[in-house]
Amino acid sequence: MKSYLLILSFIFVTVSNAQQIKGVVTNSANQPLEAAYIYNLNSKSHAHSSENGVFVLADNKGGDSLRIGLLGFKNRTIALNESNFNEKLNIVLEEKSFQLDELVITETLNPVSTITRLDLNTNPVNSSQEILRKVPGLIIGQHAGGGKAEQIFLRGFDIDHGTDISLSVDGMPINMVSHAHGQGYSDLHFVIPETVNKIDFGKGSYYAERGDFATAGYVDFSTKDYLKESSVALSIGQFNSLRTLGLFNLLENTKNQNAYLATEYLANDGPYESPQNFNRLNLFGKYVTFSPINDKLSLTLSHFTSRWDASGQIPQREVDNGNITRFGAIDDTEGGTTQRTNFNVEFNKHISDHSTLKTNAFYSHYGFELYSNFTFFLEDPTNGDQIKQKENRHILGFNTAITNESNLGATEVTTTSGISLRHDIINDIELSHTLNKSNTLEQIQLGDLNQTNLSAFTNVQFNFGKFKIAPALRLDYFKFLYHDKLQTNYISQAETKTMLSPKLNFYYDAASNLQLYLKSGMGFHSNDTRVVVSQQGKEVLPRSYGVDLGSIWKPLPKLIVNSALWYLFLEQEFVYVGDAGIVEPSGKTARYGADLGLRYQLNNWLYFDTDATYTYARSTEDPNGENYIPLAPDFTMAGGISVNNLNGFSGGMRYRYIDDRPANEDNIIVAHGYFVTDFNVNYSFNNITLGLVIENLFDTEWNETQFATESRLQNEAQPVEEIHFTPGTPFFIKGTIAYKF
Repeated sequence: MKSYLLILSFIFVTVSNAQQIKGVVTNSANQPLEAAYIYNLNSKSHAHSSENGVFVLADNKGGDSLRIGLLGFKNRTIALNESNFNEKLNIVLEEKSFQLDELVITETLNPVSTITRLDLNTNPVNSSQEILRKVPGLIIGQHAGGGKAEQIFLRGFDIDHGTDISLSVDGMPINMVSHAHGQGYSDLHFVIPETVNKIDFGKGSYYAERGDFATAGYVDFSTKDYLKESSVALSIGQFNSLRTLGLFNLLENTKNQNAYLATEYLANDGPYESPQNFNRLNLFGKYVTFSPINDKLSLTLSHFTSRWDASGQIPQREVDNGNITRFGAIDDTEGGTTQRTNFNVEFNKHISDHSTLKTNAFYSHYGFELYSNFTFFLEDPTNGDQIKQKENRHILGFNTAITNESNLGATEVTTTSGISLRHDIINDIELSHTLNKSNTLEQIQLGDLNQTNLSAFTNVQFNFGKFKIAPALRLDYFKFLYHDKLQTNYISQAETKTMLSPKLNFYYDAASNLQLYLKSGMGFHSNDTRVVVSQQGKEVLPRSYGVDLGSIWKPLPKLIVNSALWYLFLEQEFVYVGDAGIVEPSGKTARYGADLGLRYQLNNWLYFDTDATYTYARSTEDPNGENYIPLAPDFTMAGGISVNNLNGFSGGMRYRYIDDRPANEDNIIVAHGYFVTDFNVNYSFNNITLGLVIENLFDTEWNETQFATESRLQNEAQPVEEIHFTPGTPFFIKGTIAYKF
């Protein structure tokens, strides 16, 4: 009996001595650090810090030691004593250069996105175009004077301007539903690249918190909460290019709150014979405050406006016969104006030791006017085929998610559930036939459009130690409403649609340096309100089915390899025909492929990275040889080598490659690939940085965007279908001077 009581007493003392530790992880500037790994060396319990820097660690007792680590910071080891259990533990990590050998895959939240964080630090971006290129396997192209949203390619998709990839900034959606120029139009030009702190991305439709547009994947950009210092910069280069940048810290050395303002102005004529007269002004402000219990409130306000002229996509035959040069034009009256104003509020709160709330509410106003001429004189031999696409849009909505950590017996269970609402109000969405940007010859489409998307999701992750299972379910409800103003009588067309999308993901930590995963899920192909109501809601949101089998492996201390084999099937695809204002169905499609990425740190200051993708993309309903998916890339590569802080020097050489690809369904017309190399070098001394950037170092002749288009010139009796292209930038050099204070 005495032995039994002694055993019970020992168990009671042991249990009572094992206590929770609460704490906050910050840097030396008192800014919270997200995703720091807190590990009890004795009990083996572990936790990660939240976005607010807060963590709760179970199973601790006096005399234990904690190891705290985060890539880019010096590790710390802390011995616990009894006083630590009665008050919040404040842990400060000292910043240091990134060392890839310190990355432990099993201790890292979202290792693939962490790789991109490495890339951002070793190769900072200085243009909004470069931000998207940070996503492995993603290729972009500009084809309208610098002001139009970029064309995107990913996983065998010609995504156009965003139809099959979900883009967001600080939780605020970027994709424009039912846009005047095409479903999903995503203009990221309001983002000042120096304000980007983190890029979170995922490929495929396996993520319950992502719905509309997330077919090929998603990218979520997070902006910085604070500036380390204020700075101003000036860049001047060829083609009358100019960039001014100002980053101003408004609340320096203020505890628990930060505020800064960023401004950017750009101008550029481009290499074209008709100057593009491009200019853009960006303004961005952010305020962040933390409560005494580390709840976080962020307010951001931004505005941008731009205008440009464009030489359009030119026919290959006119270059071949010498009538125009590669940088000439058939119709140089193209161009446009655009502007966007954003207001976003984010709030993160610890509801309890095991529950957190993350929410944001947003409002955007967007104005757009674009003039294009794809076919020249095909439809109108007298006036030409110029079109105007215009809209005035308001976007408002919110996202809310609650994460709860619990235990089911010995199994750790993490549940994240959320709801989202997005409502678009688009007034006078227009497609018109015009002449010289001033005369409207015919209104082809004109109307008012409302679209609402209400969604809910639940994701549950069961942690069995090395093995994790994460089933999830997402529900989307859409309300589509369109008022056609060209009808004599008032006509308002409305449709609703509900989609249920299950997901199931598996993760296995085979070793501390190797994680295997199998992801699967159903999604849907996004669609335009005008198409939905015209088809009376029938077969308008076709299903997608996908699966990824991949790994993240660190075979050597300074080498990390990520790879994946994947498959994606779509019940239907839609192709936007801009000049006709219609979306054409193109049938069922199947894609499969392989992704491979390498990151290798040769020494403290030299860093190598490369990403390669292979894709086989075909229509499943057309005969062999006639089933190619136009402009779907089958092989891409991008990467480079970087020098980081070598006696004041930094910089590197970057390359990107895309293979030849079919421009039409039978591959008779081919969009030629390219290999382009860029170079940059910077030297810092005192508070001054001098920089030199060379785009297209070897002056490669390349086509940035290409289309198989049927067009007719004014002197031609019959139309011709062939490649029409926008030339890529030739050798381009610019210099920069920056001052920090």
